[in-house]
Order: sequence, then structure tokens, then C-alpha cells
Amino acid sequence: MDREQNGDARQSRDAAASPGSLASDNTPQDSTSSWVASDRPTPLINGAQSRPPGPGLHTTEDEELLNRNMPSMPRSQAPEMAAFTHTDSWRVLRIQGEFVHGINSLAEVGAGVAVFGSARLHEDSPYYAAARLLGRKLVEAGFAVITGGGPGLMEAANRGAGEAGGLSVGLNIELPFEQSGNRFVNRAVNFRYFFVRKTMFVKYSNGFVIFPGGFGTLDEMFEALTLVQTHKIKRFPIVLYGSSYWKGLLEWVRGTQLEAGAISAEDLNLLIVTDSVDEARDIIVDCYNTRCWTTWKRSEGARLDSDPPGAPATAINPEKSDAT
Repeated sequence: MDREQNGDARQSRDAAASPGSLASDNTPQDSTSSWVASDRPTPLINGAQSRPPGPGLHTTEDEELLNRNMPSMPRSQAPEMAAFTHTDSWRVLRIQGEFVHGINSLAEVGAGVAVFGSARLHEDSPYYAAARLLGRKLVEAGFAVITGGGPGLMEAANRGAGEAGGLSVGLNIELPFEQSGNRFVNRAVNFRYFFVRKTMFVKYSNGFVIFPGGFGTLDEMFEALTLVQTHKIKRFPIVLYGSSYWKGLLEWVRGTQLEAGAISAEDLNLLIVTDSVDEARDIIVDCYNTRCWTTWKRSEGARLDSDPPGAPATAINPEKSDAT
């Protein structure tokens, strides 16, 4: 083959390799003809499509991460493209992130006390004044004050802690009503999920003081009682403030649950009722220093002749449960 023929053959090969070149029948060559079928852009239900890899190439893991499905026509807003963030698998990642955020935010908290109470009771309530005073006294005793971060009695406890120059923590929750952060919090952590928030209350608190409140307050109280009863947490003082408010509930616990054998007296060893802010503070301090040995004598369990802390190992009846 002479030089001219070699040149013609080379031009023919180059033309065939060029995207958009003319084939022998003068029809424009399809630039995507070398893709495998699975590499072609797949339209989504909403009309979006993914960007394909280059001719003859397969996507890498990096490319899968960095690329994303795009609308078939350019538009600056495409809400449907975020639909995947509402799937259960994505929620798991969000929950994981919420745990990490909460732990990072609270990691340096030392001794802390969670104070619960109604968001609907405000400054004209005597419970507001008591919660505010308790917040101050807990800070003076060396504790951080941790609340749900909302209004009402949560605000009162945060207010007292802040006024005493202490750490005033608010663990806020996203709710459709009632819940909004109070201005007396100096360390706020916001949550979407109740169970993540509850974990932070238990993990970073050395005791609960529970003022009058609604279903949310009862939820926190029974959650703590269950964790103590089942030995998921160590000795944990649970103080109910306001004997007149809690009287009916405790009568039902003793007269119905205990009588039916659904609980034992030992389950109430760490549940203490008081009308004194000083006593509430002293209970927290005693339990921190002595694992509630002295405080047990004032517990609802002791009033029912329960075995002291340390049972069932030292109990006459080793089958009894124990608030240790």
C-alpha cells in the first residue's frame, strides 16, 4: 500500500473514532454507541435522569457518591430529589448524627441533675418559685441543671441555675406546640427524636427531680423507674416535689399495683416525695456521696417496710426486685 493509501486509511479510522462523525452512509454517529445498556441514563419517575459515565467507562464509587440524579430540564429547585432523605435508612443516619451531636455537646458536663415539670405552669405558680430556687441551690451544691429547655417549670429551673452562675442545660425537642427554648439556657441541644433526648437525660444526670407536670413529665418519671428497676442504670434518686400533687398517683401505685403483685416494695426504694427544696437538694447530694443509703430511709419503699438497698442479695426473699 502506497503513502497516499495509508493516509486515506488513517483518516478513515480517525473519522470513525470521532464523536458525531459521519459514518459510511453519511448518518451522524451516535456518541453513546459504545455504552452498555445499563450505562444509559435512566429516567426517574419525576423525569430526572442520572449523568452517564464517559464512553466505554463504568462508574467508580467516587463517581457514585459525587454524581446525583438531575432533572431532565434545567430548573433551580427540585424538591422531589430530596425524597430519599425521608426513607428509614436515611433516618437511621440522622438518628446516629443526633446521638453524636448530643454526646459531643454534653461530654464535658460533670455532675448534673435533671429537673422536669409542666410547660404550662408559669411565674404565678408556687411551683415556679420552688423550681427556680432549686435550680440555684443545685448549682451552689456543684451540680449542672438539665431541663427540657422549654417554658414553665423548665424555664424556672434553668433561670435559677443561670442566676447562680452555673451550667444551665436545655435539651429541647421538636414539637408542634408548647415547646420553645427558654432564654435562661446557656447550653442548648435540640433534638428531633424523643428516645435520643431521653438517653441524654439519663446519661448525663445523677438524679431526677420531678415537679408537677403532664404526660411528658410522667413519661420521664416512669422511664427512670423502669431503668432502675431493671438494673439498666445504677442507683438513681427520683424525687417527686409536691406531695399533694403526687398523692393520688402514689395511692394507686400502692393500692393497685403493689396489692396486685405487679411490683414489690423494693421497687419504690428510690422514689422520694418532698415539699422542701432543701430536702430535694440534700437527697441529690446524699445519693451522689453515699449511693442513697441514708436517703433510702425517707423513700416510699422504706414506708412499705421494703428491704434496704443491697437487696435481694441480703433479703430474706431473694426473689424480690430492688432499686439498686
